[in-house]
Amino acid sequence: MAVGFLFFYEKNVSLPSVITVHERQSSVSENTDNSVNHGHRSRLREKFLRSEFAGLCDYEIVELLLTLSIPRKDVKALAKKLLGTFGSLRNIFDAEVSDLTKVRGIGKSTAVALKVIRAVNVVYLREKLESGQVLDSSTKAIELWKNKLSNLKFEVVEVALLDSGLRLIKNGIERLETGTAAATTFYPRKIAEAAIRSNATAVIIAHNHPAGSAEPSDYDERSTRTIKTALQYLDVRLIDHVIISQNDAFSFKEHGLL
Repeated sequence: MAVGFLFFYEKNVSLPSVITVHERQSSVSENTDNSVNHGHRSRLREKFLRSEFAGLCDYEIVELLLTLSIPRKDVKALAKKLLGTFGSLRNIFDAEVSDLTKVRGIGKSTAVALKVIRAVNVVYLREKLESGQVLDSSTKAIELWKNKLSNLKFEVVEVALLDSGLRLIKNGIERLETGTAAATTFYPRKIAEAAIRSNATAVIIAHNHPAGSAEPSDYDERSTRTIKTALQYLDVRLIDHVIISQNDAFSFKEHGLL
């Protein structure tokens, strides 16, 4: 393809300076694209500031997040590709870094940024509860642990330590056990020790089922009864035991098992 040239001579300079028409046109095109992209991002941010995520489609939420780690590129198509690949916002945040980077256009830095955003949300919810909010319903307990446990690949046991008003004590969530993908063990002694150490007057237990249903096993039910009895000797109430799976949750309290 022929490339045209513009020649001009600077005063007192014997050699010509050369600017290609192709270079000038590319520069103008690039500046125009950046201007259009900047305007779109500005409008997206303004929509968020007016009504937060309520005013955005799912792909626009992903797009807005991507702009934080991909500063000078149109990411609308990439946001739609992520949603098409993983199916939902939650699945995007729950995906492993290795799976995210399989999507063309998502580098490791962007994948890690998405994982950081998810982790910050977990910390925010915990600190919100620790700021004096009352953990007095199964719904609140499930909301807390759904964010923490639903994406784990192994079973864990955690306890929330509460005061007499059912407020979460500062730093009052402890992980007591880490098991395998299919099982973990409940130790009533460890739960009792955690309650005594923090001067808690009530506790909520949580564990997860990484694969399958959130329905309790016979072992889960027997262990819960044993823990409740052990805590009664300490005048500590077992408020609930919640089980979290990837797509569901179960409350012993709501099902009349406490």
